[in-house]
Amino acid sequence: MKKVLILLILFSFYYLQGHSQTKKDYKPNIILIFIDDMGWADLSSFGNKDAQTPNIDKLAAQGISFEQFYVNSPICSPSRVAISTGTYPQRWNITSYLDHEKNNRARGMADWLDPSAPMLAKSLQQTGYTTGHFGKWHMGGQRDVTDAPPISAYGFDESLTNFEGMGAKLLPLTKDETGKVGKIWEDAEKLGGPHTWMQRSEITTGFVDAAIDFIGRAKENNKPFYVNVWPDDVHSPYWPPFEEYGLAKKEGKRGLYLAVLEAMDKQVGKLVDFIQSNEDLRDNTLILICSDNGPEMGAGRAGELKGYKTHLYEGGIRSSLIVWGPGLIDKDVEGTRNEESVFSAIDFAPSLLKLAGSKKLSADKLTDGEDVSMTILGKSRGSRQAPIFYSRPPDRKNYYGIENLPDLAVRDGNWKLLCDYDGSRPELYNIVEDPGETKNLTEQKPGLTQSLIKKVTSWYVSMPQL
Repeated sequence: MKKVLILLILFSFYYLQGHSQTKKDYKPNIILIFIDDMGWADLSSFGNKDAQTPNIDKLAAQGISFEQFYVNSPICSPSRVAISTGTYPQRWNITSYLDHEKNNRARGMADWLDPSAPMLAKSLQQTGYTTGHFGKWHMGGQRDVTDAPPISAYGFDESLTNFEGMGAKLLPLTKDETGKVGKIWEDAEKLGGPHTWMQRSEITTGFVDAAIDFIGRAKENNKPFYVNVWPDDVHSPYWPPFEEYGLAKKEGKRGLYLAVLEAMDKQVGKLVDFIQSNEDLRDNTLILICSDNGPEMGAGRAGELKGYKTHLYEGGIRSSLIVWGPGLIDKDVEGTRNEESVFSAIDFAPSLLKLAGSKKLSADKLTDGEDVSMTILGKSRGSRQAPIFYSRPPDRKNYYGIENLPDLAVRDGNWKLLCDYDGSRPELYNIVEDPGETKNLTEQKPGLTQSLIKKVTSWYVSMPQL
């Protein structure tokens, strides 16, 4: 009996040791939900009283909501480049939305992201992850740009995109209140296939279904996964479900926007339920949800923040961020709001690579991001140390009713400065005390103003120009 007991103890010891080692070696699964044109205050957990987003709110209730998170451009393509590479999009000459070749040339822009850029997906792929992109791309392959690299060239094993990307895609049908069906962006068929036409109001479900299938296969193969789910429902034109379209249309642009926002949340909920219903996935998956830039004027809202999409004011570049991962984030901060940590989308790449145990963090690797992984997991309330720099889209000097918009911006600690390329017309705000950017303090803080002007103008001239 004594011998049996000893054997049981030894077995338990080695089993637990092996089990512990296995858990330690697990690489976290990562899902990045990057929503198109959603305002800082559009999720109901961030104050929206006009619409409800219960599925995303459920993640907020179990995760961490960050109030001072920034994306790295106020417009789609460069913001997507930044979050994908951990670098400023200016390094790749992508400073506004990618358009026809002629318009790209006129704005001093590339036609697509250089595939040699240090892609987060590619680094994770080399670390043992299987990688999938499902949703809007808009980093090459749009309008008359038909020779852009495939999405696979950027480190993705599988992809399904829309009308602004190369390869397999879901293309939008529309149905108005009379039942009339139409097609939009038909020319996108020339950007590769296969093509599946479906109602615009259901396309996010198509992306979610593809992501769920991809995740299921990764799980069967015991592979950690990195998945982009990048819906574009809340980017105009707004086409809510047919049964809601007529009523929403009567409420104008805002009504249509709120209807598609709620429909998007419902579709994303299918992915949320899939992850939460599986114990292994729930305990080892990190979900990050944010927007690519601020809202379109008259549609989404940014609360007290000034400005909209395309603006370098807070409403254009600050995004609500929710991080969920019950088995990964600190238990003491589940359901809390982090109001103080300042970091941005370029910090995702080094942070997620650190969490994945990647060795691709050598000092000679190009990155503008910083490792804030402990902040993302709620184990710290630290911020990135370096300033966050911006240049406006070159085609947006006057937009949404504001003439002569600032060209550059920098967030450094509690301070934010905006100015023109030559440093003129500075605006200085204590952004913690004045998030609405109402009190220009340049006269009260001349030394700080000049210091920040020097930082942001020096940064801008250091970026490559076509």
